[in-house]
Amino acid sequence: MKDRSSSSLGGSANISGADNGDYEDRISQRSRRYKKITRNRSSLPVADQTPITATTPFLVLVALLAVALSIQFVIVFTWHHKRHDVHVLGKIPSPIGAAGHGFLSPREEQEVKDPAMAHLVPHLPPLPAILNTRNIPNSETLVNDTISGRHPTIAGISLVLSNFLTALHYSNQELASRKPPTKVQRNEVHERFVELAQRHLAPLEAVYRDKPIFPIRNDDSIFISLASFRESLLADTLKGAFDQAKHPDKLFIGAIVQNCFGLNPYPGEPGVQCRTGAQVVGKDAHGRDTTKVSDAPADRNGIEEFCTSPKHKQYCDSGQIRVLYLHENESLGPAMARYYASKLWGGESYFMQVDSHLEFYTHWDELYTNELKSAKSFPKAVLSSYPPGFQAENGGILNGQPSPGARLCTCSFSDSDVEAKIIRINTGSGYSGGEEHPTQIPFIAAGFFFTPGGFLTDVPFDPYMPWCFMGEEIMLSMRAWTHGWDIYAPRKNWIAHQYRPGRMGLPKFWGSVGRLFGRPGPGFSNQLQLRLIKRVKHLVGYNDCCSKEKLMQDGDELVLMDVEHYGFGDVRSREEYLKWANIDVDAKRCHGIQWCNKGELL
Repeated sequence: MKDRSSSSLGGSANISGADNGDYEDRISQRSRRYKKITRNRSSLPVADQTPITATTPFLVLVALLAVALSIQFVIVFTWHHKRHDVHVLGKIPSPIGAAGHGFLSPREEQEVKDPAMAHLVPHLPPLPAILNTRNIPNSETLVNDTISGRHPTIAGISLVLSNFLTALHYSNQELASRKPPTKVQRNEVHERFVELAQRHLAPLEAVYRDKPIFPIRNDDSIFISLASFRESLLADTLKGAFDQAKHPDKLFIGAIVQNCFGLNPYPGEPGVQCRTGAQVVGKDAHGRDTTKVSDAPADRNGIEEFCTSPKHKQYCDSGQIRVLYLHENESLGPAMARYYASKLWGGESYFMQVDSHLEFYTHWDELYTNELKSAKSFPKAVLSSYPPGFQAENGGILNGQPSPGARLCTCSFSDSDVEAKIIRINTGSGYSGGEEHPTQIPFIAAGFFFTPGGFLTDVPFDPYMPWCFMGEEIMLSMRAWTHGWDIYAPRKNWIAHQYRPGRMGLPKFWGSVGRLFGRPGPGFSNQLQLRLIKRVKHLVGYNDCCSKEKLMQDGDELVLMDVEHYGFGDVRSREEYLKWANIDVDAKRCHGIQWCNKGELL
């Protein structure tokens, strides 16, 4: 019987007869087939012999996968970037428009790409009044980024100031609501102010002390600080500044608008009845003026007038108008308003501080810039003067030929009880014409000075000077000079100022302070100023009243809060300044300054 297992191909059993022939035939056929396959394979193209990872189909597949992954990355990155924009900039991208712009305005698109200007984005909207800062999305992020020093922005700083003003608003309402015998007193109002300033303003001051908040641009841009109190000429002042400038695209405004917004100015705010100033209505039996304060409509908003003007709307849309609003009964006087305005500076080349009722000469911006550069001490130079006056309003336009400049060469110790013998500055001799360079003076006028932006690093505005109408000019002068800044009078006047005597009956901040705390008239505000002016007198050197020991003895040490950060520099001393300006503080006398009147010092 045949063993079937032995007939398998690899069997090793004995094979004989017909089976042996069949086996050999099968082996021969397999051998021929193997040789044929080998010959066929060797005749194939070389490419077909390469590994599969190098074949064309495989490479095409890899390329398609790479494209798919790239598309997925772009989608995810765009989504993340969009979330980042919403989180940080507070804006939701809109569809690409005809001009090719997304969620940013053309100017913002340009600024956000420039490291020297990225802090200007998002722009601070100039309208609506009061609510302009409250409408900025993601305010908490902007504030935290600014206070931490990680990424300061104009919007973040404006929100810090707005938070302070809002807290002050509600604090004042609470204090003003108290009735006798717990009616609020002067020192309590000051203490509450200091508490809020320490909470909201001091952290901002500490982070950027002794350094510029933003990089200073070298493009001849000009920042104009405008403190406006119930101002009827604010719109004209803005129009004149831009219309008469040679380079209006390089002007940036920081305006502090202190207005009475009337009854029910916006949802959630009851508002107040606006009042006039003390208007002269006749004479008494002795021939003296009699005055009256009357109800008045809500104040004009000069920012709104400017920004809705077809000719000037472009400057508001481009972010060149930065505005903070506050209720007029929360005004703390010009020194604090100028502190707020200085914080809206955004790295512009030059800083210019003026009042909000001005007229401007043609190409005033270029003329003042060139005048400053012609000062011998430039760039550590300051131009300052009391501009000439005007009465007839001309829409902010100064016509005619510019008048010769006048030097601030005189001072006096005030004999007013309200001003408590503080030093007041005034003009001396004017330029005769033909002078090749501006000459030095010892004083800076708060109503006009023009200087490089670096001034704000050396001489930051003091946030602890509320209710002070006098004293800011002598402090500004001494602080600047001791920090190494020389002060010059411009040889020509390229702006004019509307001087306003009291009989015009315009509202004053001290009247608003009195009404807020239920004490009509200037009396309560004057009490506050008499306390705060001791801060100035302490620094100037009034040892009879205002040494540290005397202030502590009188319970007024709070006026010295953080005073070491807003005092004198170490380039020159206080004593050197007083000798140079010929001021005798102990005797309360200002002597003549011959070198100033004669224009001897370049």
